[in-house]
Amino acid sequence: MAPGTTKSNIKAAIRRRARDQGFDLCGFATADVLESAPRFLGWLAEGYQGEMAYLARTAQRRIDPRLVLPGARTAIALAVSYADEKRPDPAVDAPVQSEPALEFFDSGLTGLVARYARFEDYHAIISKRLEVLIDFVNELGGPGTESIGYVDSGPVLERDLARRAGLGFVGKHTNLISRMLGNWFFIAEIITTMEVEPDQPEPNRCGCCRRCIDACPTGAIVAPFKLDARRCISYLTIEFRGSIPADLRPLIGDKVFGCDVCLEVCPWNRFAKCSGLMSPHRWSRNGRLDLIRVLCLDEDEFRACFGNTPIARAKLAGLKRNACVALGNTGDTRALPALEKLSTDSNAVVSEHARWAVEQIRQRM
Repeated sequence: MAPGTTKSNIKAAIRRRARDQGFDLCGFATADVLESAPRFLGWLAEGYQGEMAYLARTAQRRIDPRLVLPGARTAIALAVSYADEKRPDPAVDAPVQSEPALEFFDSGLTGLVARYARFEDYHAIISKRLEVLIDFVNELGGPGTESIGYVDSGPVLERDLARRAGLGFVGKHTNLISRMLGNWFFIAEIITTMEVEPDQPEPNRCGCCRRCIDACPTGAIVAPFKLDARRCISYLTIEFRGSIPADLRPLIGDKVFGCDVCLEVCPWNRFAKCSGLMSPHRWSRNGRLDLIRVLCLDEDEFRACFGNTPIARAKLAGLKRNACVALGNTGDTRALPALEKLSTDSNAVVSEHARWAVEQIRQRM
């Protein structure tokens, strides 16, 4: 520990620096094996992770931060809100239109993007602030202190570390819920060899509420606190690269990247507030993409539109596949020319979904 610092003031100093860097919450936990380890390993054994094989490959490190950083004593959990500046009121707000930057055709056929993806890439934005905080922690810890940080990018169970650090509690939808931020926030963490007094974990406050379970379009929340990723719209439209099961496609509706349904219905969102850190980096106000435009994008246009956003993770083929599903569910004859052209695409997954969408639209006709 650096000269002049004490255990009683070191937490306050880190919290002040975290707040100065734009973090909305900061909590501290021990870096021991996580209490959720048996549940996580059991979840993997049941295959609920789908094709996210990296979760199993790094399972032991995820449940024990000391395997990520030898000698780790403390985990510092941080949160950054991405709540809307103004939640829309259907009674008074005008109908949403697609984003101007994507309106090559102004087709009126749009698909919905999850709220977190309506900002520039949060990894880059938050990581810059996290690096400053890591340097500060190492300085406070004194010579020999080592720290490593992640923003949704490392082999750690950040949700469970954040729960242990008192940032919130895990809801029945398996996401972290904060009494101060609701559901709308990113998580980051610092694993450090410096010992800091831990905070108290947040008790679960879901009670008998099951709104998230009942609202899930695909029934992915198979039991309270248990998610089958293979049925989750976020997994299917972001992480999954193959052909979306035909029985799940109609349930996806107009969503083209992610899904917020289980988060939106949570009553704790009444406490959500917008963050000063993320607000300047919002690229989309309403999360609507012109689907015909998406179908016609080439690789260069895709990178120009989405290269600095989370949507890049889906890749162009994935976004086109998702747009086909959305059009199959909500489109009309205006979409047929673009879909028919795409039905012979060199990407087999894209062409198969385009043919499915054409069939759905013709059936409605």
